[in-house]
Amino acid sequence: MGESGTLLRELLRQRRVRGYPSFCREYDKAAAKIDPGLMRGYPSKAQYYRWLSGELIGVPYGEHCRVLEQMFPNWTAEQLFGPSAGAINFVPEPAEVATASTQARPELAGLTAAYISRSEFHHQMPPHKLFDGASSIRMAGLSLNLLCQQYPDRDLVDLIETGAEVHCLFLDPDGEAIRRRCVEEDHPEDLLSTLTRVNIEAMKRVALKLSPEAAPRLRLHVYDETIRFNITIVNDTLCVVQPYLPNGRGLESPTLVAENGPNPGLFDTFNEVFNSLWTRSRQVTA
Repeated sequence: MGESGTLLRELLRQRRVRGYPSFCREYDKAAAKIDPGLMRGYPSKAQYYRWLSGELIGVPYGEHCRVLEQMFPNWTAEQLFGPSAGAINFVPEPAEVATASTQARPELAGLTAAYISRSEFHHQMPPHKLFDGASSIRMAGLSLNLLCQQYPDRDLVDLIETGAEVHCLFLDPDGEAIRRRCVEEDHPEDLLSTLTRVNIEAMKRVALKLSPEAAPRLRLHVYDETIRFNITIVNDTLCVVQPYLPNGRGLESPTLVAENGPNPGLFDTFNEVFNSLWTRSRQVTA
C-alpha cells in the first residue's frame, strides 16, 4: 500500500485522533456503545500501526470490525482498511451501503502479514513497536536477539516493573541441538552457543535490576530439541513466527504474523507449540 496508508488513518487524522493512547480512548467509547465487555479490547500498539499502514491481509477479526464500524458509521471494515484517497483535505461520508457491513473474504487462519525475511519484518516492525506497552511477552527460539540485543534493557525493566510477564526460552547453549544447528548453518564451532550465553547473561543482568516484587515476572528457560521455529507472542493476541530452514540462517527465514481470534487459527497452533516447549524446558539458575 502507498505511503498514504489506509482510509482509517486518514479518518483518524481528520478527527485529530493522534497517537495510540488517543485511539484507545476513542475505541473504548465506541465499544461501550455496543457492549461494555468489548472495552479495553483495542489492538496492541504494534497492531495499531499495522492497521494504519495497510500491512494487514484482509481485515481484523469481527469484534474489532464491529467497534471500528461504530466509530465510523456507514463505512465498512473493508473500506476502512482499504487505501485512502491520498493526501486530501476531506474524505466524504460514503453513500449508504446496501449490502452487509462485512463481505466474504478468504480464510487465512488469522494470518495478518507475511515477510520474505526477518530483516524485512524488523524494518517494518522494529522492537519498540512490537514490545512497547506490552503486558506479556513470550519468546522461544535460539538466541532471542530481538529482545536481548535490540530492545533496551531500561525499557524492558520498565515493562516488567509495571506488570509485564516476560518468558524467554533459549536453545540450550550446552546442548546437542545447538551444536547441530551450528554445523547446519556452517558457523565456526560454538559460535551459536557463545551468542546464546551472552544473551542469557544479559537477561540475568536485567533480572538483577528488578525489584523483589517484579523479579518473578522475568523467567528464563532453556530447551535442547531440534529447533524448528522462532516464536514471539505478545499480549496473548499477536504471534510472530519464523521457521528455521535447512542450511539457512534465521535472519533469512520468512516471517509470519498471526492474530488471536474467535476461531482456531495459526495463533493457536504456535501458542500450543510454545506451551509444549516450555513444559519440557528447564529453568536457568543464577
